[in-house]
Amino acid sequence: MPDIQVIMADLGWPLAIALAWLSGEFLHRWTKLPRISVYGIVGFLLAQAFPAALSSGASSTVTTLANLAFGLILFEFGYRINLRWLRINPWIAVSGLAESAATFGVVYFIAYLTGMPSLTSLLLASLAMSTSPAGVLRVINEQNSSGQVTERVLHLVAINCVLAVFVFKVVVGFWVFQTSGSLPQAISHSLIELVVSAVMGAVMGFMVPALLRRLGALAQDGTVAFALGVVLLVAAAGAFDVSPVLATLTFGLAARHSRVAFSRTERNFGGIGELLTVLLFVFAVSTLEWERVVDGAGLGIVLLLARFLVKTASVALFAKVGGISWRKGVLTGVALAPMSVFVTLLLEQTKYMGIVLVDELAALAAMTLLLEVVGPIVTQRALIWANETQVREEK
Repeated sequence: MPDIQVIMADLGWPLAIALAWLSGEFLHRWTKLPRISVYGIVGFLLAQAFPAALSSGASSTVTTLANLAFGLILFEFGYRINLRWLRINPWIAVSGLAESAATFGVVYFIAYLTGMPSLTSLLLASLAMSTSPAGVLRVINEQNSSGQVTERVLHLVAINCVLAVFVFKVVVGFWVFQTSGSLPQAISHSLIELVVSAVMGAVMGFMVPALLRRLGALAQDGTVAFALGVVLLVAAAGAFDVSPVLATLTFGLAARHSRVAFSRTERNFGGIGELLTVLLFVFAVSTLEWERVVDGAGLGIVLLLARFLVKTASVALFAKVGGISWRKGVLTGVALAPMSVFVTLLLEQTKYMGIVLVDELAALAAMTLLLEVVGPIVTQRALIWANETQVREEK
């Protein structure tokens, strides 16, 4: 007689992914809600009902696949960033720096006033600076969105994610110095890690296009070559304990500026990319526990509202000098709501150092769950109100 626990452990993730995908397809057709919001709801409910079946360790296959899925999305995200545009209109970069800094300051101030330790408040504030590139890009692709608000959202997300990773690593380095007293160890966990990650991504970003040009098969082999590049980069980042987030984002940036065409039909890396995306958004909420979400709901909602208002006001403040209307400036700030997947993966990648912030900080668990479900809906509404969506009819 087969052991029911063994069967559940083997079938847990495949069944969860299948159920999340089916629910996403049906509810999207009926309600037009973003599919990734539905994946988050289904994943969280299944993780609470069957915690053993959806467990995942730092070195498990599911965690590796989630990192790979995030790497593919970050590559595509980095590929869509045009650095020349930032040079032509520097106010976009200025607004990105301003909204990230203001968010960091306000979240730190609120968290510290509630009695949270200073170091924990700094870590929480650095994470709150970010906007999830996975959530934003999936909504933009799903809505087939294009225009001034869409492009500004993409560039602002890239800016505040790079800043969030940088500040987070610096705070982690400070945390390592406080606990170990070793300055070289602290620097290796912050600045050296950031530099090595960026160099690895840049090298891959020039090697893959050069190889494709040599083969003379850009059109037919581009998707496979870039996907393999992401796989190698994520594996190398894991082997050398550096940031796969920064490495894959830099890979996309470097590939774009190597002038390699990545056609629209290849976006999301096809069917495999879609499958890994479902896994990624289910995985992001499977690490949360209902009790911690409830315990931290009060502070989590306050921090989310503060983050939302600060980001919106900061971006709107620079709207006119940046060349768009106040209304579009507000909508750009509103669209920066998603945060959860970025935070979850960043924390998973630092668990090997003993930092388990999401397990210790109930407010972060509540923020992660709320933004996994609500964040993509807010972004979708902002893009629709900006009249930049062109959703195709479902058949």
